[in-house]
Amino acid sequence: MNSLPIDAILPELLRAMTDVNCTVLQASPGAGKTTRVPMALLAAPWMIGKRIIMLEPRRLAARAAASWMAQALGEQVGQTVGYRVRMDTKVGPLTRVEVVTEGILTRMLQHDASLDGVGLVIFDEYHERSLQADLGLALCLDVQRQLRDDLRILVMSATLDGAAVARLLGNAPTLNCEGRMFPVDVRYLDREPVRLVDSVADAVLRALDAHTGSILVFLPGVGEIKRVETLIHDRLRDTSISIVPLYGDLHRDAQERAIQPCATGLRKVVLATSIAQTSLTIEGVSVVIDSGQVRVPRFDPSSGMTRLETVRVSSATATQRSGRAGRLEPGVCYRLWTQSTQRALAPADRPEILEADMAPLLLELAQWGVTDANTLAWMDTPPSAATAQARDLLLRLGAVNEKGRITAHGQEIAKLPLHPRLAHMTLEANKQGLGPLACDIAALIGERDILRSEKSSDIDTRLRVLRDSAFERSAQCDRGVVQRVRDVAKELRQSLRIANINNDPTLAGVLLGFAYPDRIAQRRDSSLGRFRLANGRGAFLPEHDGLATSEYLAVASLDAGERDARIFLAASITSAQLWQYFKTSITPLDRIEWNNETHVVITRREFRLVELVLRDEALATPDPERVCASLLEGIRRTGLHVLPWNDSVNTVRARIEFLRRTEPEADWPDLRDANLTATLEQWLAPLLAGMSRLTHLSRLDLHAALLAPLSWPQRQTLDKHAPTHVTVPSGSNIAVDYESGDNPILAVRLQELFGLAETPKIAGGRVPLLLHLLSPGRIPVQVTRDLASFWRTTYAEVKKDLKGRYPKHYWPDDPLVAEPTARAKPRPKREC
Repeated sequence: MNSLPIDAILPELLRAMTDVNCTVLQASPGAGKTTRVPMALLAAPWMIGKRIIMLEPRRLAARAAASWMAQALGEQVGQTVGYRVRMDTKVGPLTRVEVVTEGILTRMLQHDASLDGVGLVIFDEYHERSLQADLGLALCLDVQRQLRDDLRILVMSATLDGAAVARLLGNAPTLNCEGRMFPVDVRYLDREPVRLVDSVADAVLRALDAHTGSILVFLPGVGEIKRVETLIHDRLRDTSISIVPLYGDLHRDAQERAIQPCATGLRKVVLATSIAQTSLTIEGVSVVIDSGQVRVPRFDPSSGMTRLETVRVSSATATQRSGRAGRLEPGVCYRLWTQSTQRALAPADRPEILEADMAPLLLELAQWGVTDANTLAWMDTPPSAATAQARDLLLRLGAVNEKGRITAHGQEIAKLPLHPRLAHMTLEANKQGLGPLACDIAALIGERDILRSEKSSDIDTRLRVLRDSAFERSAQCDRGVVQRVRDVAKELRQSLRIANINNDPTLAGVLLGFAYPDRIAQRRDSSLGRFRLANGRGAFLPEHDGLATSEYLAVASLDAGERDARIFLAASITSAQLWQYFKTSITPLDRIEWNNETHVVITRREFRLVELVLRDEALATPDPERVCASLLEGIRRTGLHVLPWNDSVNTVRARIEFLRRTEPEADWPDLRDANLTATLEQWLAPLLAGMSRLTHLSRLDLHAALLAPLSWPQRQTLDKHAPTHVTVPSGSNIAVDYESGDNPILAVRLQELFGLAETPKIAGGRVPLLLHLLSPGRIPVQVTRDLASFWRTTYAEVKKDLKGRYPKHYWPDDPLVAEPTARAKPRPKREC
């Protein structure tokens, strides 16, 4: 067996793990930790009669690691060393090392919380920080703390901060091992590429001319892999070079071909996603071309939707990728970005737990018996917003109760290897005899899209591909993915013991509605392809899409667009189906509200599916209190001027307001606009019975409304202290003007006050009226609050002017002894 760098520290690792139950191992790429550590620890005294569980982030890496260890023992996989990945298990009664993908560990823990018979759990490549790795580690630490302090945990990583992991594990010892890497010449571009796929294809062709080894190319996704593959095939004439893709959904045989060594004299170009970053050594590769991009899911708690984003790799990821070129010999790495961009890269990728949909994790925790995620140990605590959104979803699906505890239905959901939405859909569909269709749909949604073209968003097209071989042959689909979807659907049917029969595909929208009730969509008016989701968000389809004219859709896949989400996968659903299958979710809502345009209180009954109005009808007997409240709201919005004010009403309002200012101790009501507006419910609402529009307000008796709050003594005081009229010496009853200013005004002709020595007073004699003294033609000649002073100092001058202008009127020299008059009076004749 060849010597590897990890071999040097294996004795120290054995000693450390004998003394403590948690250890951290930092080992650089190429050190050999994945294949050597499990085999070395298997011989430890504390492992007698026990098994090792080692987690690998990806299925391909898990199978490869198990194969390498089995070969080292001269055995077949499934003997001493085996693996468990989804839909593929090779273990036997003698298996002592099980390499599993992370979700498998979680299921093992949920089935047997004590991990009976397991002595060690190894978390390999923990620096990738997948959600399932964080969850598995948190649960294992919980097992250690509560059930088995003898369970050992080893966290292995290449680039992660070992000190942080050690703290999480209770200040566990940390061992470091340098890898065996051949030198890698890292080269950068002089400027950023304009079009990624063109730049990658050009780099591949240049590298093929400049180097003799095989090439590993990192691309963000399958779409880019296929486009680059086409570009290279169109330009490459060398038949000794194979172009092979490598990604997670690729058929296992195709994955194996990508990682196996080439025949003598042949070379290959492996176009891979991040699946090839770690734990894999692809024979013959000495050149890496890194696009510098990766596709990651980003969950938006506000919309409940996950979108795939293409982002720059981190510095740690770039290091991992370049290391693939130096595993077996000196190599070269072409980074398709500039050195200045390199300096700006984030140091490490964001952990998935900070970006992912938390619903699966919260369901796992509920099944574990944990209702508060913060009670477990995490490298990064699950975000509160995403956690709250996930809790609401699980409650809506009936998977947990109000306290966050798992329900019987939630237990059934947790048994299925599906997202809680899809598991709920499958279980609900099975109750109604639609299980086979639900299994097909769940498999379609859980895997990559089987159609190579995105011309149609209709899931029915995908279902036809699965069920009609002739249609499959004519469709532009990925045969490998089609077969994988069929295999997953078959596995689901077997787990649920469902017969392999076909259901009516026209019910696909109903089933999607079970899974995504918040994404049932209603077409907006007559807008082609524009929809409103039940969660309130907007969504759209291209106008040419076959579903664009549907009245309702159930949407399975869409992005979280800035404004409206782009729908990628959906099914039509009819109004009748909504009423049949979602009746318990449809709630009547009495809509009683003010309409600013018509100035009327609208009284309608809407039948809503969350935010969608499925039916709208007139409300026969609207709640009078709500009608009144809406009318008051309309008055507030429009302004108090819409009320039927008249002189009488304005006068009484002004009189009361005058007394409020002059007699604050008497608790007079505040009738200013601001307070009247704020207190409409108290003084106006009792008069609005039977009214629902502004035109009805003309029937109001505002005079009575303003007087209503006054007690009987206050009404008497109002008439006495703020009289509407004052009788002057001429006998005329003159109205008092309370509205033109803060001081009440008595506008009276000067002649009618002859003989009156003092200014008339109101408010119990405390407030003199402001006299507007008028000429016979009712033109003001003087304004005063001191009539005595006027007679004494100013009258003589005023008399001269008036006498000239009104010679036929009586203008005495002494007004205090003259007879008051309301009409013209001739001068007395002189005595002879």
